[in-house]
This record gives sequence, structure tokens and C-alpha cells, in this order.
Amino acid sequence: MLWSDMRNLLLLAAVCATACCGLAWAQERVAVRVDAAARLGAIRPIYSFFGYDEPNYTYMKDGRKLLSELAALSPVVVHVRAHNMLSSGDGVAALKWGSTNAYTEDAAGRAVYDWAIVDRIVDTYVERGMKPVIEVGFMPEALSVKPQPYRHFWDPSQPYRNIYTGWAQPPKDYVKWAALVSEWVKHSIARYGREEVAGWYWEVWNEPDIAYWQGTPEEYHKLYDYTADAIKRVLPAIRVGGPTSTGPAGEKAGKFLRDFLEHVVRGKNYATGAVGAPFDYITFHAKGRPKVVDGHVQMGSEYQLRDIDRGFAIVASFPELKGKPIIIGESDPEGCAACSVRFNPQNAYRNGTMYSSYTAATFARKPELAAKHGVNLAGAVTWAFEFEDQPYFDGFRDLATNGIDKPVLNVFRMMGLMGGERVKAVSSGARGVEEMVAGGVKGSADVGAVATRGERVLNVMAWNYHDDDVAAPAAEVTLAVGGLSAEARRVLVTHYRIDEGHSNAYAAWKKMGSPQQPTKEQYAALEAAGQLAMLGSPVWMTAKAGAVELGFALPRQGVSLVRVGW
Repeated sequence: MLWSDMRNLLLLAAVCATACCGLAWAQERVAVRVDAAARLGAIRPIYSFFGYDEPNYTYMKDGRKLLSELAALSPVVVHVRAHNMLSSGDGVAALKWGSTNAYTEDAAGRAVYDWAIVDRIVDTYVERGMKPVIEVGFMPEALSVKPQPYRHFWDPSQPYRNIYTGWAQPPKDYVKWAALVSEWVKHSIARYGREEVAGWYWEVWNEPDIAYWQGTPEEYHKLYDYTADAIKRVLPAIRVGGPTSTGPAGEKAGKFLRDFLEHVVRGKNYATGAVGAPFDYITFHAKGRPKVVDGHVQMGSEYQLRDIDRGFAIVASFPELKGKPIIIGESDPEGCAACSVRFNPQNAYRNGTMYSSYTAATFARKPELAAKHGVNLAGAVTWAFEFEDQPYFDGFRDLATNGIDKPVLNVFRMMGLMGGERVKAVSSGARGVEEMVAGGVKGSADVGAVATRGERVLNVMAWNYHDDDVAAPAAEVTLAVGGLSAEARRVLVTHYRIDEGHSNAYAAWKKMGSPQQPTKEQYAALEAAGQLAMLGSPVWMTAKAGAVELGFALPRQGVSLVRVGW
């Protein structure tokens, strides 16, 4: 059975259960009011960060295509992070795996550096005007304190723990490790220039509070100190950060983050003996927790938001760090992009509009939580890319499948159109951020909105989100915009939409009969269906006293972007 068929059966069961219980869904009426004159400061493009486990997908056919689309969706620079940049191997891509063979040793134990595959990855980013987030890891086989077994051959049917092999071990020689890092920085400067390399983020390892790091927390502190010192000795202007730990709402992960921050602020440096360590930005992860409830998928948005809330609180408790940039290094609905729906039915949200509406609703709350704690949120990495040569719409957490864009990618296209300054937007159907942190969106839907103002344009993004993937009537939205410029007498309203019939290649694919070998004509139609689509034609309207009002139906799990230009 295809996972799409499974999802349809789950949804049908949920609808039937609702009908059998005699429940009636009331159509919600929502008023969204935007004051274009109430400026709230420049919008920060926190959405412009993406990442993935498998770095060798970067330069493959569909990887290059998707990276070009990501670079083109926004006027700002897009940042890309990947695991396995120093892992040993032949460069063949596989699920949860990648390798570059950057470091080996000769028979006498002398270092041998080969940057060919690393260059191929980074070149692909730089050619597109993107900036890499250099994840310094994982451990080369020749440096691993316990190298065997090294290469894993994991697939989604196996326990996740099978991935943790020799690459996750500490180095047998920290001086050799530091030399490897220094040589990487030197090589990068020689190839791309000092100014370019200084504009990248560099971070130490990934999720060292769990099995990704087989050493102790103290050994991670030592790794961080040697790595940061090696980087800064070559180019002090480089931004170095960590610890890229898991969601700090968990007691163990929260302690790990706090102890690490204590170390870099006041601890003894393992590499230099000084107090503290070079530290330019903070990064931790935040994940949701979907599950199947009564035959349908229920998202756990509260878990992701709690991670963010708790992480910001921990950072804010260090006065020395409160102004440091924070990058949420992975910020997603759950934790395994490569886990297919075939083996994990709770991930059935990934292909359709639930993923896109979840993304809109949760991204909107991240700046709210940053403002609550007075911290500096610089970015949030969406850990989703593409999985080369896999079945179409096989339920991986990705932005595109076989070169066909999924609905979620169009949310980022919408965000890329929302430049300029934030302005006041209030929705009668929005759930408060504290309510969402406490329990997600389990009662009334979250029909929220954010708005920005640019040069002669106002943008309003609205969504109709619920954690439960069950059918419900559309919300009837009245959008009232005021505070427009005096010259805004005739305005052009353009309405973009993500829903079942718009910006949705998955729905189009199902209508075709879910072909796994689409014809040339079908493929072209799917490519077109995956692009951001308008809800009807642009419409000219007359603004009165700087105000304009329009109404529209916003389906459950739908997202709209309304642009008012003059």
C-alpha cells in the first residue's frame, strides 16, 4: 500500500468517526486587521536557513535544482548546513550518510588532506550566492578513537541507533584534529577568499548531548575548545558557535546547553588554558512530536515551541550572552527526515498542506518567543532537503521529491516576498503564543496572520492551522487594511494560496493516479503544480482614506499571502 493510500484511509476514518458521533463543525468567521502605519521594525529573514544529513546529494541532479530554487526564493542570502562534511568514505550518497574523505593518514601516520569532495559541495553553494553553515564533523576514520565499525548501511526499516558508528567517536589525538580544522580553514581561504569565508557560520559537531557524540560532555567541551582555537588562529573574523544540542525543553538537553554555555563563558579552555572560549553565536535544536490519534495524525507543535522557549530562557540567563545571535540549528515538526511514512505513519503530514500550514504557524511564533526573552534570534534551520532517486512522494521530510516541489516549499517562497518592515496585524482567530507553548493547537484552529510593509507594497500572510489532520470547514476571513500611504488610492491586490488546489504538486500527483514513472507531460504538469500559485487574477481596488477591505475563505491547513501594491 502506498503511504498516500494509508493517509487517505486514516483521514476517511477520522471523518467517519466525526459523522458517527454527530459532531457539527461551525464555520469560523475571522477578522484580520492590519495597520500599515504601525511599524514594528525591520523583519528578520530567519527562514533563510536549510540543512540535511546527506552532503553528497548537494551536487546531484535534483540537489542542484533544489538549491537553485532555494537561492532564488528570497532577496536575502540563503544559508545551508550539512552533516558528514569530514566523514571518511567514497562520496557515495545514502540515507543518513555522506562522506568526503577529506582526511586520511599514510603508513607513517602523517596527515593526508584531500578537499576535492568538500570543494564540490561548497562550490555548489557559493556558485548560487549561498553561504554554508560549516558543521565541523564528523570524525574521520583515521582519527576516531574507536573507528570500527565505521560506515553504516541504515534504511528506514532499521532502528535509528544503527547509524551511530565510528564517525561519532572523539578524536584519538586532539592536536591532529585541530590541525585538520586549521587546514580546512586555510584551504577555504585560498579557494574562496578571506572575506567570503569570514561570512560563513562555523559550528562544532551536531547534537553532542545524544549518541551523535560518543564521548562525555567534558570531552565535547575539549573538542569545542580545540576546534574554535584552530579556526580563530587562522582567521579571527570567522563566526564560531555551538553546541548544536537537542531540544532544551528536555531536562538532560537543557542541562547540557547550560553547562556548555557556562564553560565557554567561565570555564578553563582545554586548548589554551585561558578562561572561556571563542564564542560568536549559539545554536540548539527544536523539534515537534507528531503521533497518530483516533486514526489521524496529530502534530505536536507545543514540543517544538517549548524547546525554543526553554532554549531562549537559558541563553537569557547568561548576561554575557544575551545579545549573541541564536540560530535554531534544526527546527522541525519531528526528528528524522529520512524516516519514511511506510514505517512511521505519524509522519503522514509531510507531503500535503499540513506541513506547510504548520511551518507558517510555528515560524510566526519564533520571533514572539525571542522578544519575550529579549534574545537575538538570527535564524532557524529547516532540516529538509531532497532524497535523490527515491520513490515519488514517499513520505520523507523533504522540500521536493524527484525535482517536484512540495507545498511546504511555497511557504518559504511566501516568506521571501515579505521583506521590509513588520507592521501591526491582529487576528481574532489567532492562538496566543503561550497557549501554543502550553498545549499546541488542539482546540480552536489557529487562524493567524503576520504583515510587512515594503516600498509601495503591503504583504499579509495568513494561515488556518490545526494540530489535528481532520476535515473542517474553511474560515471566512475578513481582511481590513488601514494606514496605507496617501497616494494609495487604486491598489492592486494579488492573492497567493497554498491549499488542496493551489501550489500543491502532491494533490496533482494523486489526481494523476500517483504515477511512479510519470510521462514527460505529467512531469511538466507536476513541476508547474509545485510552484507558488495565485488564487485567481490580480484585482484593482479603490482604497478609501488609506483603507481597503476584502474577504476570502481560507481552508483548513491553507496558507494565503495577500499583496496590496500601489
